[in-house]
This record gives sequence, C-alpha cells and structure tokens, in this order.
Amino acid sequence: MRLNEIKDNPGARKMRVRVGRGIGSGLGKQAGRGGKGQTARSGVAIGGFEGGQMPLHRRLPKRGFNSLFRDKFNEINVGALQAAIDSGRLEAGKPIDVAGLVAAGILRRPKDGLRLLGEGELKAKVAITVNHASATARAAVEKAGGSIMLIEKKILEADEVKRKKTAAKKAKTGKKKSGDAD
Repeated sequence: MRLNEIKDNPGARKMRVRVGRGIGSGLGKQAGRGGKGQTARSGVAIGGFEGGQMPLHRRLPKRGFNSLFRDKFNEINVGALQAAIDSGRLEAGKPIDVAGLVAAGILRRPKDGLRLLGEGELKAKVAITVNHASATARAAVEKAGGSIMLIEKKILEADEVKRKKTAAKKAKTGKKKSGDAD
C-alpha cells in the first residue's frame, strides 16, 4: 500500500444534491419544496404545527419535573477503579477523590462530584472520597478492606429555616385533622 493508493470507504464522501437544475434532474422547478407559500421560503419553522390537529406535544400527558439546578455527578464503577489500579494509573495506597481521578485521566472533568457504583469486582484496598455510594459499591470496598468517606452536602441556613417552618406547618395541620373527633 502506498499513500497515493489510499481511498475513502465507498459512500463516505457524497456529492451534495444540486436542486433546481431542470426537469431532467428530478428536482427542478420548485426543487422539492412543494408549492408556493410560507414553507417554500427559507427560514420557516412551523414547530409542532399539525394542520390544526392537537399537536403531539400537547396530546401527551405531563409527568415529573426536571430541575435546572440539579447536580450532575460523575459515575464510576468499582470495576473501573480496579482496572485503573491494575493499569498503574491509580495507586491503591493513596486516597482517591474526584481531582485524583481527573488527574489520572479516568474522568474527563470533576462536574459536581462523584458517585460510586457497584458493578465489577474490587481486589485492592482503597480509601475513596465520594458524594454518593451505592450499597453494592460500599459492600465491595469494605470486602476488599478499604473505606469510603462521604462528602456531606452543605445546607444553607435559609434552607434549614424554611424546612423547619414547613415541617411545623405540616405538624399543625396534621394535629387539627386528628383532633376533629373531640
């Protein structure tokens, strides 16, 4: 094989379709845009419009809630940790945390923390600091003789006060309902 013999795979490079080049091309006259009107023009997006029929996004029921401010965690399995230790990217004796995993090239970026999951097998004794750990991951680390340190979530004073107020309100309304029999 020589450099001048290197070719792309068949179908890897396609010519763009040249529309509006006469009847014989099959895409002449209106160039596949149908008739005249709004949709024949460029810059049109009639998003979700179905000709007056109730659009699909309105027919389907709404379920759940996704917070814009939720934390995004890295997830790593104990098997991946063992693989990193076996390959020499991590040292079993040193404490492991998100920054160490990013530095070792196991994670791409720190995000909002780390979740340890229990898939795979862990043989090395490790001390790992995480935000969350599944029960199987905890069992795997403890079985290997290691330890898990959980990072506590910081709760702001204002949030704590708000939580106490709502709890007190719920307790009050609950007492009134139970006291109706008197």
